[in-house]
Amino acid sequence: MINLFVLQKGRLAQEQVDERNELLQHKPIWIDVVNPDDEELNWIKEAYGVALPELEDLGDLEASARYFEGEDENIHIRTDFLLDEEEVSRNVRVAFVLTKDVLFSIHDEDLPVFRLVRLRARMRPGSVRNAKDVLMDLYATDAEYSADSIEEIYERLEEASRRVLAENVTDAAAADVLETIAREEDLNGRIRRNVMDTRRAVSFLMRSQLLSAEQQDEARQILRDIDSIENHTAFLFDKINFLMDATVGFININQNKIIKLFSVVSVALMPPTLIASIYGMNFKFMPELDWGAGYPWAIALMAVSAAIPLVYFRRKGWLS
Repeated sequence: MINLFVLQKGRLAQEQVDERNELLQHKPIWIDVVNPDDEELNWIKEAYGVALPELEDLGDLEASARYFEGEDENIHIRTDFLLDEEEVSRNVRVAFVLTKDVLFSIHDEDLPVFRLVRLRARMRPGSVRNAKDVLMDLYATDAEYSADSIEEIYERLEEASRRVLAENVTDAAAADVLETIAREEDLNGRIRRNVMDTRRAVSFLMRSQLLSAEQQDEARQILRDIDSIENHTAFLFDKINFLMDATVGFININQNKIIKLFSVVSVALMPPTLIASIYGMNFKFMPELDWGAGYPWAIALMAVSAAIPLVYFRRKGWLS
């Protein structure tokens, strides 16, 4: 799908392109290509002379292949954008080609950051004036989106912390908390990787000397925001490790309680076991064999010998 954006009275207006001829009817500053087929890529190449990379080629991680100025004097950038959904989070690779007048972007699925930039550009006149403004807005919004995700991590970890520090933590509750902590740790790592990637892209644009003075100021503000986000992610890693250790500690305590109970019971049963062993010996001469009250005497003695250790353990608090 090809989405074409033009400036109208200081606002971004969106046009969806279904045919090649529609590309030539507008003067866009941004062309966003989502999960395109080969035919759509050929339309763009024929209309603008720009060869966009195919989706399969977006995974190259070498820095030299992700930020460079091509022989056509166009700027080529490949950046990860965060996609934080309710059940799963991931980083989505986006390829940008910045020409003199148009920003081209290609990715395999629509992203919240792109939707938010489009919405703001339509609602606020003058926020976007050229293709480089669009690119800077995308990076600024990505940093903002990452910050929002961090706030949500804080909230979910606070809830997990309250559950961990409750008086009675069952193994099932602890396992559920561990699952939550692992999910938040994964998201926090993705946020850190995402802003690190954004930092490299923005720094590359600043070094390329393509940005105006105002755009340079905006780029510096983005880098300051990223510094703040990285500090928060570092703190969250420490908090996650603490909660992980605390939760595992409570699980160990619960397991130790079970082991202690079995140990106490086994010790309490040793005296009656000894008595039963004595009276179970098969010797010819045992005085109690001819005693009419021998059996109830042995049972009573076994019960008393088991009760005395249990009463003692209870007073010591070893059964709680």
